[in-house]
Amino acid sequence: MNSAVINVRIKPEVKKAAQKRAEELGLSLSAVINGFLTHMIKTKTVTFSDSEEPSEFLIKILEEARRDRKEGWVSPTFDNVEDSLKWLNDPKAKYVRQLRKKV
Repeated sequence: MNSAVINVRIKPEVKKAAQKRAEELGLSLSAVINGFLTHMIKTKTVTFSDSEEPSEFLIKILEEARRDRKEGWVSPTFDNVEDSLKWLNDPKAKYVRQLRKKV
């Protein structure tokens, strides 16, 4: 089989973890990289996934946004993109409180 060599620099801990995971899957790291590159060529896409936990700051901001939404503090409704961009760029723009009607 013909093969070519690719030299890449990666963090040692990334290589070690990748080799371990590939081995758990019954594959060599070379087979995993070949599969990834072949998939990229066929689909013309590159997909990365990260299971990193969100930061405390992000969790706080998301909770605040959920609370605001639940309480009805939302942006106005727009009929066109120009008006929405104008509102977003206006330093005096204010959110409006839209109370939900109980059904």
